[in-house]
Amino acid sequence: MTAPPLPPDVEPVPELAALGFLAYTTTRAFGSLGTATDQPVRDVMARWRTVTDHLGSLGVARLATAAQVHGAQLLVHQPGWTGWLRGSAADGHVCRAGLRTAAAVTVADCVPIFLAHPSGACALLHSGWRGTAGRIVQAGVDALAALGCPAGELTVHLGPAICGDCYEVGPEVHARLTGRVPPGPAPVDLRALIAEHASARGVDRISVSAACTRCDNGRFFSHRAGDPGRQISLIAPGPALLA
Repeated sequence: MTAPPLPPDVEPVPELAALGFLAYTTTRAFGSLGTATDQPVRDVMARWRTVTDHLGSLGVARLATAAQVHGAQLLVHQPGWTGWLRGSAADGHVCRAGLRTAAAVTVADCVPIFLAHPSGACALLHSGWRGTAGRIVQAGVDALAALGCPAGELTVHLGPAICGDCYEVGPEVHARLTGRVPPGPAPVDLRALIAEHASARGVDRISVSAACTRCDNGRFFSHRAGDPGRQISLIAPGPALLA
């Protein structure tokens, strides 16, 4: 399939573009899209308008976001609305094929998890350590399976996030993630754990971005580096899937 056009200043996901999806993570150059900073509202909303205008130019009429709570709750979207929907208390979105719906999550060290099926069904999840411990990726795989998209037919991509060398957690959190209790604070690789969880659910096609938000702090916002700014990850059906 022909890859859909991208807005400027984003990191694309070629593995999903090959399936006809628009999928990317914005960068620092794009500007912060977080709403919890002291940046002028008009500037943040102008960036969001850049996103929605680009989606509209492709024929995508709906954008789903949510108030993220570092859990494993998913919103499974249904027809019947247009525009920009902001749900409450959720860390993932599941979109059946044919809905002409984009989904976005806000990140700045947490892992954006893209899930896509050749039919056009997709999901986008936000996974920090709590979501990883709660196996949110398996909830996403199960939700797509319930829509007729089995795990063995999915492609999963783990986007820019803090790497295992940069992400250190205390013994209690480490134990919840790995089942091992280190003697003190120790590093943990959330993307490696998420990949294991997806594989255990039957996903064969898993890719991981080489970008670390902390190591590549000049390109991405990082909470651990002290940045208040946030990038978004987004997935939407591209023109080939909308035809």
